[in-house]
Amino acid sequence: MRAIKIKKPGGPEVLDLEDINLNKPNKNEVLIEHTSIGLNYIDTYHRSGLYPLEMPSGLGMEASGIIKEIGPDVSEFSIGDRVSYAGVPLGAYSTHRIYNTKNLVKVPKEIDLDIAASIMTKGLTAFYLLHKTFPVKSGETILFHAAAGGVGQIFCQWAKSLGCNVIGTVGSEEKIDLAKKNGCDEIINYRKEDFAKRVMEITNGKGLSVVYDGVGKSTFEKSIECLKTRGTMISFGNASGPLDPINVPKILQPKGLYFVRPSMGQYLNTNEELNEAAKSLFDKVSSGKIKIEIFKKYKLDQVKQAHIDLESRKIVGPAIITP
Repeated sequence: MRAIKIKKPGGPEVLDLEDINLNKPNKNEVLIEHTSIGLNYIDTYHRSGLYPLEMPSGLGMEASGIIKEIGPDVSEFSIGDRVSYAGVPLGAYSTHRIYNTKNLVKVPKEIDLDIAASIMTKGLTAFYLLHKTFPVKSGETILFHAAAGGVGQIFCQWAKSLGCNVIGTVGSEEKIDLAKKNGCDEIINYRKEDFAKRVMEITNGKGLSVVYDGVGKSTFEKSIECLKTRGTMISFGNASGPLDPINVPKILQPKGLYFVRPSMGQYLNTNEELNEAAKSLFDKVSSGKIKIEIFKKYKLDQVKQAHIDLESRKIVGPAIITP
């Protein structure tokens, strides 16, 4: 059994692959043999210290696998079950793991375990953004930044299936076709165009009710310009760096804007909430309304390179680690 451990925050060089020994699963726990591990940009935040961790720490928020042992009083899961999970505690970068059943879901037989591992964090994020943080309506025009990214590809397909008119931004010309393929009606290269000006043109000067922004610092101010009176700014990531402190009277008050900083733990905090979200996600995938293609697979001993590729934007779409 092996796992990635970090002893201090830093660059990809702090990722160490170590042998581990695991105890027997306790009450409400199972032992999972991982088949696939999700690779997410948030993993780099945990590694770098942007999101501080108690050290030493494991890494990784999502994985799929097969249950090999069950603890006392576990009745809802059995040995051999295909399962997946997403969220804290960290530690998915491993061959095996003891995991609490509270945060575990069964994977339907029609969903490949590689696909399940690649979509749990991104897909559950898309679920709560679209259905909980700001429940969208059919016919609504919305803006999503980084439409060709991992979350963006799932989010835009999902939003389109709900009847939304989706405006997506991308950071390069190469990503335009990918964003279009995944459901965007309008695509803006924010490195070449003033996306706020373009949004106002698309909406005939009306602006938007909501902006979903996982990019962060570089897109925040222009995103505010895109919003109509009482619009909602949803900031759920920091790919370009964390936001500066917000001057509420200057930025939010003039248009009476709402600012939300959501996370998965706030919306999927119970097993009931988690299962509702996972069922909705798996249904969308199995029905073909969300199509997933694994962009790249890395071995567990290639995690350093995987993080280098993540941070250099070389990963365009879902990627996984295979133990």
